[in-house]
Amino acid sequence: MKREEWQGFVRDVDWTPTYVDYEAIYPEWHCGTGKVPREAWQGWEESYKVSYPEYVATQREKESSTYAVKAALQRSNTFQDLDEGWKSATKMHFGGVALVEYAAVIGELKMARFGLNGSWRNMATFGQLDEMRHAQITTFFGHEFVGQDAQYDWTQKTFHTNDWVPIALRNLFDGMMVAPNVVDLAIELPFTFETGFTNLQFIALSADALESGDVNFANMISSIQTDEARHSQQGGPTMEILVEHDPVRAQWVIDKSFWGSARAFAALTGPAMDYYTPLEHRKQSYREFMEEWIIDQYIHTIEDYGLKKPWYWDEFITGLDTWHHGLHMGLWYWRPTVWWRPKAGVSKDERAWLASKYPNWENVYGDKWDVMIDQVNANNVEATLPETLPWLCSTCHLPCCNATPSRNGEWKVRTWQLDYDGKKYHFCTNACRQIFWKDRDNVNHETLIDRFLAGQIQPMDVGGILNYMGMTPDAMGDDPDYGAWTRDYIGRAVEGIAAATVQGATQ
Repeated sequence: MKREEWQGFVRDVDWTPTYVDYEAIYPEWHCGTGKVPREAWQGWEESYKVSYPEYVATQREKESSTYAVKAALQRSNTFQDLDEGWKSATKMHFGGVALVEYAAVIGELKMARFGLNGSWRNMATFGQLDEMRHAQITTFFGHEFVGQDAQYDWTQKTFHTNDWVPIALRNLFDGMMVAPNVVDLAIELPFTFETGFTNLQFIALSADALESGDVNFANMISSIQTDEARHSQQGGPTMEILVEHDPVRAQWVIDKSFWGSARAFAALTGPAMDYYTPLEHRKQSYREFMEEWIIDQYIHTIEDYGLKKPWYWDEFITGLDTWHHGLHMGLWYWRPTVWWRPKAGVSKDERAWLASKYPNWENVYGDKWDVMIDQVNANNVEATLPETLPWLCSTCHLPCCNATPSRNGEWKVRTWQLDYDGKKYHFCTNACRQIFWKDRDNVNHETLIDRFLAGQIQPMDVGGILNYMGMTPDAMGDDPDYGAWTRDYIGRAVEGIAAATVQGATQ
């Protein structure tokens, strides 16, 4: 038989149960059909169809190609020649992604079991095979460098620790992949996170990797991206059916998941693009990337489904100029708490580039970096290290470090607060506060600050905190080259709180 003669039959094989209720097989709390009639899911249809023999043949070819390139590059000195800033970007990616891919296996298996259409379950079965491959290939490629740099051991270790970064990511992805019913899961993971963010982020990151000379990394994530592009199509037909019967729920689910994804990308992708990637290899700024690859596509997509821009849209657009700069400064300041070497990236040339891309950068962040620069040039690096913890947002678990302008033009970092159930919560943005309130009965992990105040971290000092996070001296982050970004400023007049240090150093 020709493919077109049997494909339509085998892709949505289903059966009519006779000895058990349909509700028992597909319970509402897992399936989440809600206001959508069960028969409506019979119209679920993926746009790109694949059979198992086709899937296996394609995956085998991709695996052979990816590992062949890796084997060839193992005999070269490519890794030793990479910039330390780019290496930090790869460490963030390996540690932050490897076991998230494994969590995605659980999400795909959930859809493969409780999806309300045979073709959906079939597509999710391929999806879980994809995610298992992604977890394995990411872990394997990162593990290769452990012998040369102990920080790469966090490729596998990250999500087995209580470091504040994986706590934030666990909070996001447990709420996106593990806790929701399969309808919400298909909107949050394949539709929003994979279609809206990871597919496009992998394309941009692959381009940056090639520019930085990391062919091995570019080859790996390009291979992963082709899988994501296929199984992420589960979101489209699910969204189409949900919007037809319950547009209010569809709008809420996509608004919530887009916001959480945007906050996580600001922390992980923003610093990598605007600070860690060597200046001569940068193709576009993080804001330009978001505008070209995420925002335009996202707006066109949701408008095609008859949905509106989220209520927080103005706050999100404004945040593209500030979120990742504040988070980068926080990652650098609290560098002993991360498993990579955060590069400050604020030499004169780099600051000129930042100011050209973000006109308010010098006004908001320049004087703060000047203090750090003067302390380093006065041989007082100790003064640039943390002695306390930052306030962490109770929704995204990221530091509350977003500067916003006041009516008098002054930029200030604010927190939004909420008193609920006898406790005061702090949030980094108004949208995080609103999402927490509407979603307060779902999964919410304790932040590192919650655990500290509850006495779970002992002793209650920096040493106790680092030990609680599993941070060891060989993996603890530090700036890879202080001189690279401070030597431009040696000998200049010093003002403000660093002046006393410099005066003392010169006496």
